[in-house]
Amino acid sequence: MVVVVTGGTRGIGLGLVREFLSREQRVAFCGRTDESVKKALAALDSDQVLGMAADMADRAQVQALWDAAVDRFGSVDIWINNAGISQTRGPLWELPAAEAAAVVDVNLTGVVNGSAVAVTGMIEQGRGHVWNMEGLGSDGRTVAGLSVYGASKRAVTYLTRALAKEVPPGVSVGLLSPGMVVTDLLTHDYTPDELAKAARIFNILADRVETVTPWLAEQALTRTRNGAHVRWLTQGKILARFASAPFSKRRVIP
Repeated sequence: MVVVVTGGTRGIGLGLVREFLSREQRVAFCGRTDESVKKALAALDSDQVLGMAADMADRAQVQALWDAAVDRFGSVDIWINNAGISQTRGPLWELPAAEAAAVVDVNLTGVVNGSAVAVTGMIEQGRGHVWNMEGLGSDGRTVAGLSVYGASKRAVTYLTRALAKEVPPGVSVGLLSPGMVVTDLLTHDYTPDELAKAARIFNILADRVETVTPWLAEQALTRTRNGAHVRWLTQGKILARFASAPFSKRRVIP
């Protein structure tokens, strides 16, 4: 299979690229800068991977990613809209307009563009599956200080469910929910004291990239029915972790 991962230079994205390559899939990915892409390619050290810089808010650049993947590998079987950024924690009215716009551009407009380009290409080739990545806010839960980020992720969930009703036979879309994963997106903008307090919850519910991405990659390859919703951190797992927390030595944040 050929898999495209947007935002594949760090965190969950890079973890997914590694896992797909380990399963002998051919992979194309993008990052925000040439430097980040070059660094990721050097770390991956594979002739079955293609990396390029792309601004997901620019549909022409997203189309260029699709075209490059098809030129190199012949087709695209799975496209994963993973690229995302967080915001400075604080009230909406204190968030600079440019920063708020950037979060929406990457997290929502980027998914709109990625979905549109991928679905168009998949209709032309007669097959393919698009995965959109959920995050905090997707389930409707609200957290003070993350209003724009949460709203963007809530919108992605609606977008994907609506798109599942629009795609023709042969093309499918679904949602990947990685749960709480220790990346710079999760710990962004915490002071040391704030992170120490948050660590109590993180050490119960969060997981490391290398724990989550093998499972996510396998699900992404095998559960490609239209409207699929793949969740790592299920309600049952949450309840079990809180129940066992008093007896656990589990630590993902030092």
